[in-house]
Amino acid sequence: MQPTVKEVIAQFKAELAEIYSIHEAFQFVWLLFEHLHGWSKTDLMLHDHTKLTVSDHLFVQKALERLKNHEPIQYIIGKTEFYGLPFNVNSSVLVPRPETEELVEWILHSIDPNKPLKILDIGTGSGCIAISLAKNLPQAKVTAWDISEEALQTAARNAGHNQVELNFEQKNILTTNPSENNRFDIIVSNPPYVMNSEKEQMHNNVLDYEPHLALFVEDDDALLFYRKITEFAAESLSSGGMLFFEINRAFGEATKKLVESYGFRNTELRKDLSGNHRMIKAYKR
Repeated sequence: MQPTVKEVIAQFKAELAEIYSIHEAFQFVWLLFEHLHGWSKTDLMLHDHTKLTVSDHLFVQKALERLKNHEPIQYIIGKTEFYGLPFNVNSSVLVPRPETEELVEWILHSIDPNKPLKILDIGTGSGCIAISLAKNLPQAKVTAWDISEEALQTAARNAGHNQVELNFEQKNILTTNPSENNRFDIIVSNPPYVMNSEKEQMHNNVLDYEPHLALFVEDDDALLFYRKITEFAAESLSSGGMLFFEINRAFGEATKKLVESYGFRNTELRKDLSGNHRMIKAYKR
């Protein structure tokens, strides 16, 4: 006999209790049924006595086992939402974070939306930053780089789903030189900034499943990507152009000084909603 939705909710709360809160367990069940049937949270409660089909029960039980192994729910259902837009995600890309939405919001509030800007997103991953900007800035020409071919394929699919056109290129910023023929008005990046020594502080759902290439940097050169990108931006931004970074909260002032050492002005550190220094904006002289 198949369980009811109510029984599944109770099972998730009980079996995930050592890892997740009751609220998170309920959220997982809702996301699974939203994925299966498009249900809202209200729909989930209205169907609490509905018995699952055999196929739904099998899917939900497999999802529960994967959650017990700390796998992110976004990878299990293969999608997430970012800045009000749908994105496919998989193990080749990071799961987009709320603080990155704050970075997108800051960029949009910093520019003239009707100006035909040229924007470069370095280390695009799922494409969440680049695609969100392109969707909200129809006059802009957006280019997105990543070292990972698999990430670029995911980002390109996401661009298609969201009906925006971007220029995707496979590039390694550590070995890419500026071009005099390619100037940008905005360069934005959420590069690898978690030090290897910070791994032990991270949750298993991140450490065991998300791509380390997009997360970690060596302890002895924690600002490697910021230095390379700032150096590139100093040559590739148009006069008055803007550089935006998401940053490691432990290196806010150090990153600010680094950016300023390359001649950038009006450098601003901004905190995220949790009160951590999480992003920087600077202008090219």
